[in-house]
Amino acid sequence: MNQPLRRLAAALFVAFALLILDVTYLQVIAGPRYRDDDRNPRVVASRTGKERGLILSSDEQVLAQSTADPDNPQRFNRSYPEGELYAHLVGFSSLNFGDEALELVYADDLRSKRDLTVSDLLSALLGGDLRPKSIQLTIDHALQQVAFTALGDQPGSVVAIRPHTGEVLAMVSRPSYDPNLFLGSEAIEVRQDLLVDPAEPLANRSTNRTYPPGSTFKVVVTAAAIESGAAGPDTLFPDPLELELPGTTEVIRNFDEQVCGNGSEVTLQTAFRRSCNTVFASLGLELGADVLSLQAEAFGFNQEIPFEIPVLTSVFPPPSAFANDLPALAQSAIGQRDVRATPLEMALVASAIANDGIIMEPTLVSRIFDPDGRVVSLNEPELLQRAVSPSTAAVISDLMERVVASGTGTRATVPNVRVAGKTGTAETGVGPPHVWFIGFAPVEQPTIALAVLVESGGEAGENATGGSVAAPIAQEILAYWVQSNG
Repeated sequence: MNQPLRRLAAALFVAFALLILDVTYLQVIAGPRYRDDDRNPRVVASRTGKERGLILSSDEQVLAQSTADPDNPQRFNRSYPEGELYAHLVGFSSLNFGDEALELVYADDLRSKRDLTVSDLLSALLGGDLRPKSIQLTIDHALQQVAFTALGDQPGSVVAIRPHTGEVLAMVSRPSYDPNLFLGSEAIEVRQDLLVDPAEPLANRSTNRTYPPGSTFKVVVTAAAIESGAAGPDTLFPDPLELELPGTTEVIRNFDEQVCGNGSEVTLQTAFRRSCNTVFASLGLELGADVLSLQAEAFGFNQEIPFEIPVLTSVFPPPSAFANDLPALAQSAIGQRDVRATPLEMALVASAIANDGIIMEPTLVSRIFDPDGRVVSLNEPELLQRAVSPSTAAVISDLMERVVASGTGTRATVPNVRVAGKTGTAETGVGPPHVWFIGFAPVEQPTIALAVLVESGGEAGENATGGSVAAPIAQEILAYWVQSNG
């Protein structure tokens, strides 16, 4: 073979090799992505009229269902009977926009397998059940309704957890939207309106928004002080009218701009009960960034929280961020500056104190079952991590109970029930504060832990505090739960 022919042969060989590699990439690697892309008309066609399994609450309220089309029994229509109450959890399955939230995460279980794909045909030949499976959530439907109503029209979130198992009992985000509107002929227009709505109704504030936790973060700082041996409930601290920040002329004051105690000395117990910024900013400087960072991470900050739907990471800055910025450390110790947390994370903080210092993995789905009602998968409680020792949890539990009995959280009081809690009023610098309450009940044997967040003060605006706005919401939820599960 002469030189020109050899070159031609080599060029053809390379071209065929590249073609084979390209086809292999498209079929094997990129193929599933193109196949499942919502813009693929075959995907839309395959979804049209397909049956999907039920999604139920823990008390068997139907949250999502497929019903046969009266004009064509072979086609099914998806619907969400509870509308906006579960929109951010259940999500939707839409011809235009694909699947969202639990409808996406559990799509393989929920969808019918009668698609005549190779895998489905093989499954049928081997005796597999092609009917869709169903899922049951840990959510208590009545409690979800109570939390939704208690939050009202105020933007924010409620997350309630069973401390000993991690089961999410309620998860509310407001404002919300009706997923049924994504299934009709005007779905595209509806979604566009929701996307540009400044109230952000599509945002799940429970898991996909972070906020400065304000004074609720003092639970973490107190835990760091007790665990490290730096302080206990009876430890005395100076009680100034204002704390001058190191190297600056800036100061930190208490919320009411008064001293915490008698103006001379004050115990950590009193400072916690009255939520005194001067004491906790000073304590944060004493503990140092390393101790605070380790304790925050023990509660779940700076870590990915395992959960069925996506969760933003809650953040406590690394120690290096405070190397030349002690004022930032003091501000971080009162839950301000760059500290950020999701309502789910702060519910886990409360849950850890309620559960002897242990955080259980939060979960939304309790079981998957087949069309005949047989359980095919059951979620068992799993340990996530230990946040503090049992003795530290007991001390903080007592401090939190005092907050509700005679401190900033008295409006969370439930008659004849021992309630523990911590309020938070987080300054934003651009408007009214975000207000918080975290807590649990009954103290002697907790069955519920929760976090309540109201964005920008809710209806109270600039005058809002965690004690005046978030605590009453928590009171309604805790009162209902304890009375119903007495």
